Amino acid sequence: MHLDYTTWASARLLEAAAKLSPEELTRDFGTADKNVVGTLAHVFAADRVWMNRIQGKAPGKFITDEDRDLARLNREWPALLDVWRQWASELSAENITTAASYKDLKGNPYTTPWWQIVLHVVNHGTHHRGQASGFLRAMGHTPPPLDLMAYYRTLS
Repeated sequence: MHLDYTTWASARLLEAAAKLSPEELTRDFGTADKNVVGTLAHVFAADRVWMNRIQGKAPGKFITDEDRDLARLNREWPALLDVWRQWASELSAENITTAASYKDLKGNPYTTPWWQIVLHVVNHGTHHRGQASGFLRAMGHTPPPLDLMAYYRTLS
């Protein structure tokens, strides 16, 4: 359910970003990812890295210049989130504690249960979507509601 929420919230923010001018999309707010498109690309790249880890693949480069393109995000991020949701649909009480062994981007080895990775992916996305929403507001735009409770209300 929380991966469904992440998909819903990310899609809403991509819609809002599509209404921005190129200047607004790339306006530097002095954060690590600088701007709206950079922040969205960061979340997309992290979602990709974590799925690669779950699948036992090497993550490759974290983020590329090509990732910082709204058209690419609109094309590839929903597809990646569908991979997440398909993978999650096969989880059970028995296998949710399965652990992924991987190396972080600095080469440090870790082993993490899948359920912790899912919670991290959802929480990480929520944090950065909040930043991007703040950028929208700072530019005079009203961001879409992204609260988990707003998502829950869409289910009833």
